[in-house]
Amino acid sequence: MYAEFYGLKELPFALTPDPRYIYFTPSHTEVMANLHYGIESGKGLIVVTGEVGTGKTTMLRWVMQRLDRTVLVAYIFNPRLSVPEFYQHLAALFNIQNWETKSDLLIELGKVLESRHSRGLRTVLIIDEAHGLSSNVLEEVRLLCNFESDTAKQLQIVLTGQPELRAVLNNPDLRQLKQRVALRCEIKALPTVEETAQYINTRLKVAGAVRPDIFSPGAVDYIFRCSEGIPRNINNLCDNALLNGFAAGEPIITRAAIQEVAETFDVLPRVPKTEEREAPARIFGAAGRAELWAAGNGNGNGNGSAPKSAYALPEDRGSSAGDFPSAFKISEPDIVVNEYTPRSESPMTIEDLGTAFSRSGLGRGNNGQSL
Repeated sequence: MYAEFYGLKELPFALTPDPRYIYFTPSHTEVMANLHYGIESGKGLIVVTGEVGTGKTTMLRWVMQRLDRTVLVAYIFNPRLSVPEFYQHLAALFNIQNWETKSDLLIELGKVLESRHSRGLRTVLIIDEAHGLSSNVLEEVRLLCNFESDTAKQLQIVLTGQPELRAVLNNPDLRQLKQRVALRCEIKALPTVEETAQYINTRLKVAGAVRPDIFSPGAVDYIFRCSEGIPRNINNLCDNALLNGFAAGEPIITRAAIQEVAETFDVLPRVPKTEEREAPARIFGAAGRAELWAAGNGNGNGNGSAPKSAYALPEDRGSSAGDFPSAFKISEPDIVVNEYTPRSESPMTIEDLGTAFSRSGLGRGNNGQSL
């Protein structure tokens, strides 16, 4: 609808995993390198994880389109299969027809893999959404790794899935499968506003955009904050913002337009919660605080005690700060951080400090003896 209005040849932010729109981040490049190395070197089992919407499926389709025709790829995108269904699907993908039992299928599959391997050809099984595979199917995947020669795996297996796949592989019942993993890599979200801007501009360019400033800088910044750098979220925000902009006749998508879409889809930026803490508990009682203050102001009576009526703090006497005794009042210039300010004309010596400490009662042990 809005393509012609914004000078586009096609819709740039569709949610389908079109490989033409792939945007290579450093993590994408790392995953590509791992897949190329793992398949070419016959490593066997490769695991790729990534948060929802980071572009795992798009990357897989990009890779499959660019593999040499000598590479035979079987791609499973629905993991909700029982063990018999898994093998039926596998047989159809590898075009194995003459089988009735699981044993027959494995024999025929072994012949196909051995024949291809002897001719230097690669065979790859890719399972998307692998975090949804049952433990029984994952165990069958492990057993498929046993198709191997003395020097290399005859079947390369790629498992891709959400971060939950890591937890699945950490299941003690699947520890043998976890040990078979030769390579692990992760696709990450776009880390910065600048990367988000590049991602948006790349998709607009592929879609035939004449001008790159369809989204204002403020809009791009808000898109990054709302999407948390996840490409699928970026696509959804941009697509709906362009649709609303077309309806309103706005040639530039502003921050306000993105905010309106974000409110509709409940993806407004998260506001970090401030940690609420209780006020620290007092370590001295009212009498102890009064004695300590009295000793510091030279009003102690020498025996570590003082009349509460004379030295009690305002909160202990129920009075206001204006009724604070003159012995406790501190003028603002006297408050010094990490520094001692004498209250008498002559500097206080170490002996004076020791005497004040003893008068406060803090210098006595539990038996009343001086420490």
